[in-house]
Amino acid sequence: MNNGVIMSTSDTERYYNILRINPAGNSVGYTKTTLEIAEEFVNRSISDVENSNLLNDLLSCFKDENPYSSVINRAKAGLCLRCYVSHAIVEECRRIDNLYSGNKTFSYRDFLGLVLNDNGQKLIILASDGTTQLTVDTNSETNESTINNLFSVQVLQSFDPDLESGMSLYNWVRLRTRQNHKIRTFLSNSGLNHLSDWAILNRATTAQIGRLSLQQQRIIEAYHAVYRRDRIEKPCLKPTRCPDPTSAQLQEMLVYLRHRQVSIDTPSLLLQELYRIALQLRRYDIWNYREPLEIYDAQSDTLIPRSDLPTNSFNEVDIERLEISQFLREHLESALTRAIRVEVEAKIQELRNSRRYAPFAPQYLQGLKLYYSESMSLGDIAPILGMRSWNQARRILDPGKLLLQVRAKTEDSMLESILRLAGQRGFTSIPPKASYFKALAEEVESYIDEEIFHEASEEMRAGRNRSMNSPYAQAIVSFLQDLA
Repeated sequence: MNNGVIMSTSDTERYYNILRINPAGNSVGYTKTTLEIAEEFVNRSISDVENSNLLNDLLSCFKDENPYSSVINRAKAGLCLRCYVSHAIVEECRRIDNLYSGNKTFSYRDFLGLVLNDNGQKLIILASDGTTQLTVDTNSETNESTINNLFSVQVLQSFDPDLESGMSLYNWVRLRTRQNHKIRTFLSNSGLNHLSDWAILNRATTAQIGRLSLQQQRIIEAYHAVYRRDRIEKPCLKPTRCPDPTSAQLQEMLVYLRHRQVSIDTPSLLLQELYRIALQLRRYDIWNYREPLEIYDAQSDTLIPRSDLPTNSFNEVDIERLEISQFLREHLESALTRAIRVEVEAKIQELRNSRRYAPFAPQYLQGLKLYYSESMSLGDIAPILGMRSWNQARRILDPGKLLLQVRAKTEDSMLESILRLAGQRGFTSIPPKASYFKALAEEVESYIDEEIFHEASEEMRAGRNRSMNSPYAQAIVSFLQDLA
């Protein structure tokens, strides 16, 4: 959110330049079109009140929170927001595409049209029920829209800036795009759930392994100790499908298992066990949003459990793990956003209170932007911000320390939320037993590291030619965009 800061020209252009699908295009698959009605409304809105918080003003007008807003103005405000939303939709679709690099035979162009379905040619408002989309003509007359419900308007309808999560509209659009049932169905049907058994086993983590029996856990440990070790030690220059385990690898796994009191007689029997575990992990794929546990049912307009999941073997532990896993996915982004905001604000205040570094407090956000948006090194940033050396830039910006602080804050926030859920569901007492708390904390820590912070840490260590594309870096960039 803008927080009263005057927006730059490049920021305001997002409110009147709409991105439209263009499947016939030979490059990006979309075009940018300036909407004169939206441009005039934005320019008038900016000039009406000095230092106007444009985004909040447009939202208030569109949702009819301002008693002085006419129907036509509400529709024009909505048109400006729909332009803004289109940019976030495209950005998230491209990000989804990058996530599956090397494991796919499609590009974001193949699913972009599922969510980028607004050409901006109609003025639209929401009816008094808050959901029905109405078109507005030049005489301010309204009619129920004959267009299929526009995704951009659905996102605006569901956005609540006053929620405790504090998620910005831009991040809300990205979250809703990522969760869109049409995109999720497309990804599931495009072969992403057809990873090899060895890839399924190779990527299993502590949280997922915890679902297995003790003997199966030992087998996975042996597999990782041998197969994954060899896979890491012998990297390929380009992605390749995981090969079958060799006879030598299977023999080494058997030796590993015997030392852990697991007796499997032959390599072929071990191979059968590995296939069986891979099948189980594939079916219960609860940690990976690429293949959701639910599918969209058009008849009931709800998400229902996938029919291929076993229904007769869920016990209370399974249900608990399932709810916690879903809850983690839904709350991670908002927890990360809050943590970034809190820690950045704390850092700026720390600089203001420092006699030595107070003059650099106003430049801290610019430093983060250069580091994360421009992928510049601290050595290159130092002279731009008037700092004497790399050492001084590190002490002032200190992205490594910020990462650790955001990680700790995110973990605390997630743990607090999940404990609240666990108490409500009766999974644990409040306060919880020490053993439950410890196990849950380990699972949360493993989850956030796998999803966010391991990649961010590796990215930071990559050196001068780093590419800041991790979810953490993108969250920092989105946070900075919201302040612009």
